[in-house]
Amino acid sequence: MARFDVYPNPGSHANSTPYLLDVQSNLLDGLESRMVVPLRSLAQFANVKLPAQLTPVLTIQGKDFLLETPKMGAVPGRILKTPIASVADQHARITAALDFLFLGY
Repeated sequence: MARFDVYPNPGSHANSTPYLLDVQSNLLDGLESRMVVPLRSLAQFANVKLPAQLTPVLTIQGKDFLLETPKMGAVPGRILKTPIASVADQHARITAALDFLFLGY
């Protein structure tokens, strides 16, 4: 598993949250769990004003998804099967969102 890989969400909310973004350090691959952030279709937030620094928009396979940073959580690593994309090129924006969540800046 690699940090910033995008995985299909196998859970019951896959319709509204089709993907999970792995944000855990690769140095912790030995743990049974992975920290992930849900990715939801941007269309679901058409009338909602969210702080862009906390919830950046990422493009996955040509579609825009909102990184729901406040809803991040741990999942068993075994549910993350084959990644469908990597957003490692967006690491600065993703890390800034995590910093904003935990540090407020």
